[in-house]
Amino acid sequence: VLDGRGEAASHLAGRYRDGKLDTLATQALPHSLGLVYEELTEHLGFLRSSDEYKVMALASYGSPRHLPRLREHVHATGDGGFRAHGVDWAALTPPRAPHEPWNQDHADLAAAAQAALEEVLLDLVHWLHREAGGDALALAGGVALNCVANSRLAARGPYRHLWVQPAAGDAGTALGGALHVTAQEGVTTRPLSGADLGRGWSDDALRDWLDRAAVPYDRPDDIAETVAEELARDGVVAWFQGRSEYGPRALGHRSLLAPPGRAENLERLNHVKGREDFRPVAPMVLADRAADLFSGGPLPSPYMLFVHDVAAEWRDRIPAVVHVDGTARIQTVDERQEPLVARMLHGFERRTGLPVVVNTSLNTAGRPMVDDPRDALECFGSAPVDLLAIGPYAVRRGRAYA
Repeated sequence: VLDGRGEAASHLAGRYRDGKLDTLATQALPHSLGLVYEELTEHLGFLRSSDEYKVMALASYGSPRHLPRLREHVHATGDGGFRAHGVDWAALTPPRAPHEPWNQDHADLAAAAQAALEEVLLDLVHWLHREAGGDALALAGGVALNCVANSRLAARGPYRHLWVQPAAGDAGTALGGALHVTAQEGVTTRPLSGADLGRGWSDDALRDWLDRAAVPYDRPDDIAETVAEELARDGVVAWFQGRSEYGPRALGHRSLLAPPGRAENLERLNHVKGREDFRPVAPMVLADRAADLFSGGPLPSPYMLFVHDVAAEWRDRIPAVVHVDGTARIQTVDERQEPLVARMLHGFERRTGLPVVVNTSLNTAGRPMVDDPRDALECFGSAPVDLLAIGPYAVRRGRAYA
C-alpha cells in the first residue's frame, strides 16, 4: 500500500505475481488521508506537511468525540478506496493560532482525526487481504509514519508481518518504484540491514574538526562507557557516531541521549530541543530485552515506527519515556549491528539497573537533524548538553564552553 500525493493517485494497492505488479486499486485526488491530516495540522496551529507527528502525539490527550461527524467526510468505500475530503474543521473546533496554548478541544479533535484515519486504514488492509491474500504487508508514504496507526494495523489487521521502511514519507514511496524496476530487470536485492546510509567520518577527520574548533577534548578508553557514566549521573549526551541515518528518526547515530528514570527529564529534553510540552521521547532498548518491558507491538522494532505498551511494573522506573496513554515508541537495538550502542546500554544498566536510555534526534527546534561534525559542534555549543560523544572523542560542557 502506497500513500503519497502524486498527480495520478493518492493511494495505490497492489501485489506481485511472477515478478509483475498487479494494481488492485487506486484513489484519485482530492481524496487523500495525508492531505486531510495536513489540513488538521494547519488548523491546530502547527506547520503543515511537517508537524503531523505533533497532532498524533496530541491525540493521546483527547477523546474522539467528533468521530461521528468526521466519518461523514472520511470513510472507506468498501472497494479498496475511500473518501477523505471537505472537512469543515472550524465547525468542529475553532482554529488554534501558532504558539497559542493548546486546550482540550484541540486534543479531542486530534483524537477524532487519528481514530478516523485508523478506521479507514484497517478497512483498506482487510480489503487488500481479501483480494490478494498473503501474510506480509509493506507500507510507505507520509501516512505510514503514523506509528500509532501502524501499531493498530499490526494488532487488528489480517497480516502476520507488517514492515515500514525507515524513510516512509511521501518521498519514501520512491523506494517501492526502485524495487519494482529492480524486480522487472531480474536483479537480486538484499534486505535493508539498517538506516545508516548517509555520510560518515574517520577518527582522524573528526579530530581535525575538533582541533579546528579549538575545543578541549579527550579520547577515553571506551566512549560507550564514558557516555554510560555521564547518563548514570543524570547527564544529557549528544551522540554523533558512524554514518548519518536515512529517514526522520534518530536511531543511535545522531541522537540526544538521557536517562529515563526521572519524569522531569522529559521536560528537560523538550526544553533543550525547544519542543512542545506534550511531545514524548523514545526509549532505546536492546532487542533481547525489549519483551521484558514492552508489549502490544511488533518486535523487534528497529526504526521507531510502532508504539508499544509499557509494562506496568516498569512505568514508574522509566517515566521519562512513558507517554500519557502508557505507551512508548521504542527502538530496539541489535547488538550485532550496533555494538557501540549496545555497549553503552549495557554500561548504563550496570550502573543504574535500567535497560533503557532516552533517545531523541540530535537537533533543536526548527533545525534539521545533525549530519556533519560542524552541525554537531554548533548544536552542542548552543544547547544545554553535558557531553558531546563524537566518534571516540569526548567534549565536556565545562571544559569546552566555560
